Amino acid sequence: MRKDNSLNEQLKSFLDSDTGYVTATKVVLAVVALAGITFVMATAPNIFQALGFFKKSKRYSNKQLRSAFYALKRRGFIETIKEDDDKIKIKITKKGKEKIKEFSIDALTIPKPTKWDKKWRIIIFDIPNRFNKAREALREKLKDLGFFQIQKSVWVHPYPCEDEILFIANTFQIEPFIEILIVEEFLHENKIRKHFNL
Repeated sequence: MRKDNSLNEQLKSFLDSDTGYVTATKVVLAVVALAGITFVMATAPNIFQALGFFKKSKRYSNKQLRSAFYALKRRGFIETIKEDDDKIKIKITKKGKEKIKEFSIDALTIPKPTKWDKKWRIIIFDIPNRFNKAREALREKLKDLGFFQIQKSVWVHPYPCEDEILFIANTFQIEPFIEILIVEEFLHENKIRKHFNL
């Protein structure tokens, strides 16, 4: 039991840290969860060649995705099962489903830090019409998260939210059309300060 508790603490520390693999880890877990059970004709070393959806985001290297995938597998969040017909079944475990709840779209929140770092997170997007539903879903989620709309496709928030926005973007498969800017000041920011009571 003590070993399991220690492992859980390590997982929490890993997933909540600022390392370069955190967002990739969240994305891989989310993809497996959203895909349900995936069957691929592949042997273990070629899983990533067969699972093309892992390559949809150019933000992550194969090394990051591979490290994220096997970290999740080692820690029991996902599992691979070899079938009799040489297919490999990849699915999220019960433990993984519990973890995914912590940063699922519906449960996403942006924590308010004890002290503002005086930086603004500006989200800009230009999403093609073929992703109209994803675009509208993104706008609704930005409203839900408390973003202030500066222009039609320009939103701002004062608190760190990069991981959350990237998670949303990758879930909707629109990450290539979104940019996140972190700035210290901009014109007319006083009215934005009032909106956030800063």
